[in-house]
Amino acid sequence: MTHLQLSSITKKYDNDTIAVSDVSLEVQPGEFLVLVGPSGCGKSTLLRMIAGLETISGGDLLFDNKRMNDVPPKDRDIGMVFQNYALYPHLTVGENIGFPLSIRKESKSDIAKKVREVSAMLGLEHALSSKPKELSGGQRQRVALGRAIIRSPRIFLFDEPLSNLDAQLRVQMRSEIITLQRNLGVTAVYVTHDQTEAMTMGDKIAVLKGGVIQQVSTPAEMYSSPQSIFVASFIGSPQINIFHGKIHRNADIRFYEHNSQCSFILTKENFLNEVPPHGTDVTICIRPEAISLINLNGEDAQSMEAEVKSIEFVGHESIVYFETSGTMKCCRVPSIASVTIGVHSFFYINTNQLIIFGNDGLRL
Repeated sequence: MTHLQLSSITKKYDNDTIAVSDVSLEVQPGEFLVLVGPSGCGKSTLLRMIAGLETISGGDLLFDNKRMNDVPPKDRDIGMVFQNYALYPHLTVGENIGFPLSIRKESKSDIAKKVREVSAMLGLEHALSSKPKELSGGQRQRVALGRAIIRSPRIFLFDEPLSNLDAQLRVQMRSEIITLQRNLGVTAVYVTHDQTEAMTMGDKIAVLKGGVIQQVSTPAEMYSSPQSIFVASFIGSPQINIFHGKIHRNADIRFYEHNSQCSFILTKENFLNEVPPHGTDVTICIRPEAISLINLNGEDAQSMEAEVKSIEFVGHESIVYFETSGTMKCCRVPSIASVTIGVHSFFYINTNQLIIFGNDGLRL
């Protein structure tokens, strides 16, 4: 198992475009790190620098404390799985899986033995003589995994490997990749733009925006304690609710949303630091599960009245959308809950679960 370190890694192109800026990360031996962020945030560029497919403009890349910046890709001992599978169409499944070993000039008997072992691990024994065009998308991705596994690499790199698969198969392959990585104990870095994929697969998640790391933490911490509005809104489905307003400090600490009747009482425990002065503009983020429908007359201090705009039925629950201050919010309710589109309802805010940010987008 390999200890991977990135120290102030930067990628700057000849036209002065900076794709990755001063990224420092540490991946412990056997750990599964997911790089996630919107398109163009630099996550694939960062992965390609680890693989040696992109040159590093600044900083240090270390495998077990050995500097790898100038080591050729073939000598980094990395297994990489791509979005488009990158299989050789003229080779059989068995030949594709065994290709890295044939490049190493290993004996045919050793290659055949390892191909059988890896194909059994991936459920591909029956397909060894097939060509890639005869396989389903999921089977092709397993072949690509097998080709990476058979090398017994120091590090696995995954570049959006599931984006070409349908939803059901993506869920299945997520589980298979996690199980394989755990069983093999290989350090892994996985790139995706899908935050659900990131949350379900990673031991740790690194969120990128504009080539800069926004936060690195466990999925649970990323969800419950985001350090910025960007992370709060990027992680979670449905998206977190966002309220813009002011702090009022009189007999109590109260939040008033701009241009609406929405308000609720806060406590000192809602803030990481000191309570800001009276009149301070703040943004409050609240997960959908921290808002619930209630049967009140609207007099409760932590409730608000709003019109139900739409309802999404998703099986065991429904997502109810309502509007305050011109922006849509939502909450989760049991599917059996009585709620009607177009009707004004009362929504209760669990203020123990809200997250407060300042004008700079960072936690207060």
